[in-house]
Amino acid sequence: MGFFIKSGTIWSSKPNSKLPTTMATRKKGAKTTLFLAFICLLAFGAFVPVFAPLPSLSNRPSSNRHQKANVHSFKIADDKFWKDGHPFQIIGGDLHYFRILPEYWEDRLLRAKALGLNSIQTYVPWNLHEPEPGKLVFDGIADLVSFLKLCHKLDFLVMLRAGPYICAEWDLGGFPGWLLATEPAVRLRSSDPAYLQLVKSWWKILLPKVAPLLYGNGGPIVMVQIENEFGSYGDDKAYLHYLVKLARQNLGDEIILYTNDGGSRENLEKGTIRGDAVFSAVDFTTGDDPWPIFKLQKKFNAPGKSPPLSAEFYTGWLTHWGEKIAETDANFTASALEKILSRNGSAVLYMAHGGTNFGFYNGANTGVDSSDYKPDLTSYDYDAPIRESGDVDNAKYSALRRVIGLYSTKSLPAVPSNNEKIGFGPIYVQQTAIFFDLIDMMNPSNVVESENPVSMENLGQMFGFLLYVSEYAAKGNGSTLYIPEVHDRAQVFVRCTSEDNGGRPKYVGVIERWSNKKLDLPNTKCASNIRLFLLVENMGRINYGPYIFDKKGILSSVYFDGRSLHGWKMFPVPINNLNGVPDVADSGLVRLSAQTNRGDNSATAKEPAIYEGHFSIEEEAQVKDTFLSFSGWGKGIAFVNDFNLGRYWPSVGPQCNLYVPAPILRHGKNFLMILELESPAPELTVHSVDQPDFTCSPSKSNVHQL
Repeated sequence: MGFFIKSGTIWSSKPNSKLPTTMATRKKGAKTTLFLAFICLLAFGAFVPVFAPLPSLSNRPSSNRHQKANVHSFKIADDKFWKDGHPFQIIGGDLHYFRILPEYWEDRLLRAKALGLNSIQTYVPWNLHEPEPGKLVFDGIADLVSFLKLCHKLDFLVMLRAGPYICAEWDLGGFPGWLLATEPAVRLRSSDPAYLQLVKSWWKILLPKVAPLLYGNGGPIVMVQIENEFGSYGDDKAYLHYLVKLARQNLGDEIILYTNDGGSRENLEKGTIRGDAVFSAVDFTTGDDPWPIFKLQKKFNAPGKSPPLSAEFYTGWLTHWGEKIAETDANFTASALEKILSRNGSAVLYMAHGGTNFGFYNGANTGVDSSDYKPDLTSYDYDAPIRESGDVDNAKYSALRRVIGLYSTKSLPAVPSNNEKIGFGPIYVQQTAIFFDLIDMMNPSNVVESENPVSMENLGQMFGFLLYVSEYAAKGNGSTLYIPEVHDRAQVFVRCTSEDNGGRPKYVGVIERWSNKKLDLPNTKCASNIRLFLLVENMGRINYGPYIFDKKGILSSVYFDGRSLHGWKMFPVPINNLNGVPDVADSGLVRLSAQTNRGDNSATAKEPAIYEGHFSIEEEAQVKDTFLSFSGWGKGIAFVNDFNLGRYWPSVGPQCNLYVPAPILRHGKNFLMILELESPAPELTVHSVDQPDFTCSPSKSNVHQL
């Protein structure tokens, strides 16, 4: 998905939630030692792209031979798709394996089947599969091959969006963050030889894995997408040609390669490859008349090779923190789909099922500039017909199923019941560690010193938090602190070491990327220098547009009363993401449990701390989905049984609860761990409830509103 630029204005290529719906457009819980395990691992050719004649989409039979069945063939001719020699209408849906626990893949796919879908479209996020250079992950939630085989088992065709850029409201549009730390800097999404060499190395791993699953080889994959909405970004044809060549080298000449761009002439001019080598699909706002756009699409495909396809038919829209939850009208959405299907057009629902941005993988968007920063929610519900928890008992699912049923060549399966959800009641937690106590006990070998602040990526940390520490001379009057570029949110603390006897830092305030105001520091009497602590949170890299080169941390000088502060110590604080538990052997934190777990139930305002609790599930049959309500809490990260559920921020909203899928839970004792950055709820309680909640108000927040 993405946006497109028209006449200098950024337009959404999906429903805009701000418009009226009738105008909708586009093992035991982790202990502290495991939770704050420290990693600093990063190791980082030039390649010149070569143009070569591009092969055609495939060697297709002439139209008078289509009626003769051709086993395992998927082709384009006569402005139609042909499956095994018969015309085929794609009625598909985006469903992303990396936003769903593997134990639920089949459940969600069966719900998509009951909706009437015959095809599944999914992205492949590079950063999930190669979180560190050369460290490859293809198991668990990243087991792409198993997901594709399951689609095949359930008789779905697959449209694979191989990237390398995917957008998808996913961190850095699917690019690994470590690409931003390469020296010299690479130019993403371009024909920069250094970048192309990195793409080649990645695709030489990815594409051979999926090649045996191509439709011609007996698998489900009928189409493979090149890049994603490139016409909304640039016009580097050399880059696109190189990707096509690389795909053909690994996948052969028979597979249909396709691009997808917003349905304007400008986007298609820049993002497509003319001729018979690559099929050009389109997307457009749900309120648009599709058929003039499909007519335009034909101009960017070879004659007879332009079956009308909306590769992203928007069923809803994303939501950023601080916005009202996006919703689109069910009947309006279904009516727009029928306009396509009734004239033998094809469409892919974006999204059929959104899922969840578990861990730290949510992306972000921008408005007028890079400081107009809008991070995405943990939930990727998307107001899709199959809701975040898999529910299908809703008006949108019913309306879309009714329309799809009119054009399906098969009777639709019965609609599955919603999965049962259970509220396990209040979960009482206690404070087990103060964040700054953990930092004081950190292994000095993990601390980096520099005259000026260094970005997260350049310290080998891709996600989570980074603590910057410096000093300034105490003054008799108030002072100001200014950080021109902080990505994305810095909590500011100070401490007078001579008088506080090494006491904990005191909270001063927060500097946020989207407001970036100067912060007044308190008038502190101190016989020595005052130590300054800046705890910076990476809230998700920008996934779309010209500002995707989105490094994290402090990217500028830090100014104290207009003078640049020098002499910094940086403490990486990576927290478990979705790619496994970090090694703690050398972290220096293995002693923390005994030394810091005091069972202290106090809650100091605005002081980052770790809270732990547990809840029991007495019967095996009660292991069901639930939601954790963080109403009354400030902002932080939550884990259940070592699994990173993602961020909560109810004071900003609209998301109040975090979805907890049943496969994370277990019969017996379950452990909850929270890193609360600001203030816990006074009663130190989190409630397990049986419903999602997106009613938390953004009115208390300074987050930029659309």
